[in-house]
Amino acid sequence: MGGTIRIGGASGFWGETALSVPQLLTVEGLDFLVFDYLAEITMSILARARMKDASLGYATDFVSEAMARNLPDIAAKGVKVLSNAGGVNPAACAAALREKIAAQGLSLRVAVVEGDDLLLRAGEFGDATEMFTGDPLPPQDKLASMNAYIGAAPIVAALQAGADIVITGRCVDSALTLAAAMYHFGWKTEDHDLLSAGSLAGHLLECGPQSTGGNFTDWEEAGDIANIGYPVAEMAADGTFILTKPPGTTGIVSPPAAIEQMLYEIGDPRAYILPDVVCDFADVTVAQDGPDRVRVAGAKGRPPTGLLKVSATSMNGYRAGYVFHFNGTDARTKATSYAQVALDRARATLTRTGVADYSETCVETFGGRPGDGPYEEITLKAAVRHDDARAVGLFLKEFIGAALATPPGLHGFTGAGRPKPSPVVALFSFLVSASVVPLTVTLEETPVAYTPCTPSVRDLSQVDAITPPPTDAQGIELTTRRLEELAFARSGDKGDKANIGVIARHAAYMPWIWASLTPQALADAFGDLVQGPVDRFYLPGTQSMNLLMHAALGGGGVASLRNDAQAKAYAQRLLAQPVQIPAGLIVNSEEGGL
Repeated sequence: MGGTIRIGGASGFWGETALSVPQLLTVEGLDFLVFDYLAEITMSILARARMKDASLGYATDFVSEAMARNLPDIAAKGVKVLSNAGGVNPAACAAALREKIAAQGLSLRVAVVEGDDLLLRAGEFGDATEMFTGDPLPPQDKLASMNAYIGAAPIVAALQAGADIVITGRCVDSALTLAAAMYHFGWKTEDHDLLSAGSLAGHLLECGPQSTGGNFTDWEEAGDIANIGYPVAEMAADGTFILTKPPGTTGIVSPPAAIEQMLYEIGDPRAYILPDVVCDFADVTVAQDGPDRVRVAGAKGRPPTGLLKVSATSMNGYRAGYVFHFNGTDARTKATSYAQVALDRARATLTRTGVADYSETCVETFGGRPGDGPYEEITLKAAVRHDDARAVGLFLKEFIGAALATPPGLHGFTGAGRPKPSPVVALFSFLVSASVVPLTVTLEETPVAYTPCTPSVRDLSQVDAITPPPTDAQGIELTTRRLEELAFARSGDKGDKANIGVIARHAAYMPWIWASLTPQALADAFGDLVQGPVDRFYLPGTQSMNLLMHAALGGGGVASLRNDAQAKAYAQRLLAQPVQIPAGLIVNSEEGGL
């Protein structure tokens, strides 16, 4: 089929607001709604829920809020729904949704894609090693979840069988959008450029309003974000698409906002590996196409590797922390001293009772002087990790219980009660051949004939590095500017890695930004936060760069004790860094800006 399809991105994580569906259903000619709910940590939470109750293990608010309230409109408008809300129990999610559909007298048909859940097969992968660290697979009794990231093909099969709603488990976020395009346009598995374009559209939709002004560097331009619009992709058969949002909503759809999202949480943009295709976004162009409309084109693709990433989560001890505030003169010193008192008292008890020391501790202070005087206002966060929950609880008791022996200035919000130790969920990722992950598709509990295309395993060919033109400062007057004056930036995480996408405000700035943001400069900027190497990637099509910092999050997710364990604020730190640039370039580069 030809024409244009309209796909609305309705959810970016489990727990997001339910405001998206009603506004997206006002979009004229909307064809699909896609809902992404899953992160690695979410999978472990859902797995624990299923262990307690076999009827759980899915994103319950997808059924109770996003769908139940809007099913009549969805049915009346003929909008198809694709979602990975199934988590670790897609069949239960479908059963709950069918109850809602029947109760409203509707006839929507629900399909389920299963097979990504490998937890019961964990013994088959006992020799697997972690793809980033080389560590061995944790013992089976410690594993909470084990799921392969699957692609678009089984969703396409469900749509071809007549499904109105398709529910999957650990489907790749962007594959939901790609499946819609493959189904409508008849794209084939060998149409790699088209599959890359569809995946890019999905990547721009998968985090909801992050591509329409949410988390945007120039956030004031988004206006009143209480009514921010969720993203819509208007996709053509040739893979080009318009990114826009529902009429009457706030937010902003602009090239820099879209490019920030394009670079969000990826590694090498010339080799972004997905189950269906290896994407190359280096030459993608993003151009304004009217108010709150940008045209995206130029994605390229290569054949997939034939491998699927598997993410397992395991229980790895316990952790907890607490937040207090200090003010007055030398508040930072008071805060760190108080935290040390709590640690010393707790450790003394551990030593006296013959219990091992904490495996990790973390004390962080935030804030500073609100004026020019000596008065400070500081937030103190202290956390510990231990194999025994009782040892973690002991620290919490001492951290709160020492409050009468504190330096002056301690205060905090009361009434929430003392926090409790929580399990540490560690992420373990490895690769398997797609051929060992057989998937099944059912429509209204009836099997759908589905023959997967499992490409042969192949090594990813090397991609030659590209860099901006070299700078030449000889005989040029240079000025120092903060990066935020010259660029937009957004950061995110992948396990223990942090990425920061940096987009030049004017093309002429990019070589100078590149020259300033060297791996050494980044190491200096982030200090001990980054323990591994830093990779840099240049995208000439959007005059941007992606920075990938390894071993940068203290383990990442809930395996980390850091306040920012997902690098959400790393870009803000980077934007404060100085960049040297020709003084005249600031004035003379008004043309070619984003």
